[in-house]
Amino acid sequence: MPAYHPPHIPSSDITPKHIYLSRRNFIGAAAAAGFGFATAGDALAAPLNAVPGPYKLNEKLTPKEAVTTYNNFYEFGVNKEDPAQNSGAFKPTPWSVKVEGMVGKPKEFGLDEILKMKLEDRTYRMRCVEGWSMVIPWIGFPLSALLDQVDPLGSAKYVAFETVVRPEEMPGQSGLFQALTWPYVEGLRMDEARHPLTILAVGLYGETLPNQNGAPIRLVVPWKYGFKGIKSIVKIKLVEEQPQTTWKNSNAREYGFYSNVNPAVDHPRWSQATEQRIGEGGFFGTKRVDTLPFNGYADQVASLYTGMDLRANY
Repeated sequence: MPAYHPPHIPSSDITPKHIYLSRRNFIGAAAAAGFGFATAGDALAAPLNAVPGPYKLNEKLTPKEAVTTYNNFYEFGVNKEDPAQNSGAFKPTPWSVKVEGMVGKPKEFGLDEILKMKLEDRTYRMRCVEGWSMVIPWIGFPLSALLDQVDPLGSAKYVAFETVVRPEEMPGQSGLFQALTWPYVEGLRMDEARHPLTILAVGLYGETLPNQNGAPIRLVVPWKYGFKGIKSIVKIKLVEEQPQTTWKNSNAREYGFYSNVNPAVDHPRWSQATEQRIGEGGFFGTKRVDTLPFNGYADQVASLYTGMDLRANY
């Protein structure tokens, strides 16, 4: 799907430009150089059957066109339009996800087996650390349902995730200058991973995930900033020690392991008190709304952090 660009609103202005560019200053302007452009194909674009999930929102959905053309996926480039424009060569099939580490029954799940899980419609808020947000109708299943099949050991305290590395298909992973260190890695504490809100998404808006949104399978943790939602997962590993995470490794002062949405804790270079809701107040939106603690999911997840100093998000 080609990116949508209203002529009077450049995509870099959706998030205030000083914030949008500031997050990338330490990466360097060369990251965007040399990327070829291709027409993004939804290689798996097909309807998915899902039952109604237990979590819904009485909020306006973000237009599908915005969800699929305005997002971060640095494996395809550092600009918002890059994932949609540069992911056409990416092949999400065949696919498998290895689940290993501190488990009694390590297993490699094929995509066909994953898509046979009990899929649910889950509408969640998504809050980017850059200060913009969306409301997205995902299709997926609880991560705990996958973990249950591998018999986690009691000594496993964390879950580590890893994204595919295919520089021949993902132009952000190729060239002389690399925006990040690959593979992209993320992690959750075990109780976060097993929380009912945490899902592995395989679709959105009733269809399989487009390439640019993390096909064929990605993590969604709605009370955390969006960069925690690792895309195109190929490995899940249960471990005892807190795992490495890509953005913390790149800039630990600004992007910590937990990164729970917290309007009372500013990013070191901008406020997190409000957010720009994409798709409201025009196609890309100019409406600002107050950011909610834990992105509005405090009743469900705040108890996970009793006694913790959540100012340590970054």
